Amino acid sequence: MAKPFRERNPVTVGAVSLVVLALLMVGAFRAQDLPLIGGGDTYYAEFTESGGLKVNDEVRVAGVRVGKVESIELTDGLVRVGFQIKTDARFGAETHAAIKVKTILGSMFLSLEPAGSGQLDEGSTIPVARTSSPYDVIDAFEGLAETSAETDTDQLAAALTTLADLTRNTPEEFRAALDGISALSEVVVSRDEEINRLLQSLQRVSTVLDDRDEDIVALMRDADVLFRALLQRKQAIHQILQSTITLSRELTRLVEDSRADLKPALDHLQSVVAVLNKNEDNLDLSLRLAGPFYRVFANVFGNGPWWDTYVSNLPPVPGPGGRG
Repeated sequence: MAKPFRERNPVTVGAVSLVVLALLMVGAFRAQDLPLIGGGDTYYAEFTESGGLKVNDEVRVAGVRVGKVESIELTDGLVRVGFQIKTDARFGAETHAAIKVKTILGSMFLSLEPAGSGQLDEGSTIPVARTSSPYDVIDAFEGLAETSAETDTDQLAAALTTLADLTRNTPEEFRAALDGISALSEVVVSRDEEINRLLQSLQRVSTVLDDRDEDIVALMRDADVLFRALLQRKQAIHQILQSTITLSRELTRLVEDSRADLKPALDHLQSVVAVLNKNEDNLDLSLRLAGPFYRVFANVFGNGPWWDTYVSNLPPVPGPGGRG
């Protein structure tokens, strides 16, 4: 007969309970690895750029969800994406991977395109030669430059001109459209070298932008900080502008109120200036004649508390003994 629960050893019961709790905690943290809850096979794929892909994004095969992205890391200049397959989906050893757009809002998913025989081994890596990103601006410009360089512009212009000649009996609007296309082709032919140089310049610009992407991102972040600071100081800037407008109005009102008082003073000042201009020669002569006087005056009164001067043609004062 089994013992009642109260009669069991509490130490044994406590130890068993702790072990069960520990197993439950481990199972909760490792639920993804359990065969009935999570788990699955993990694979990797290398891309030239992440293309907006994020962890936990879907992995699809032929449009059917078969797993999710587990990790995204940068390794030796390439983006290494780890993903887990949770179904029995089969894809061969030559399988391709591509990052594609899921929604118009920019959500992405990882698409697997099965190829080859057998099944891709667990833990294998799909090389960059069999992967593609959603958009590469450098490849786009390079392809445009190569396509335009291979186009025979003379033959294109001749073909469009021939087409215009063959459709002369068509309605006037259609003939006008074809004439415009013909004129456009002639312009393209005449500017072939300039267009090639433009495309080459675009390729160099795209390369520079690709090399400086981190600087551009840093610049955008700094601009964001600046705009946030301006938004925080919006009220202060508004008050400064309002105060400037008020000051301008007050100064305008002050000038208008003072104009009547300042006009007589300015008129009198103009009369004084006219008198001074009329007597300019007399003032100049007075200043020249005042120079010697002020020099003698300074010599007389510039030696302390007494005067230093003399009066000429006066007889000497007799001294003691009758001598002058």
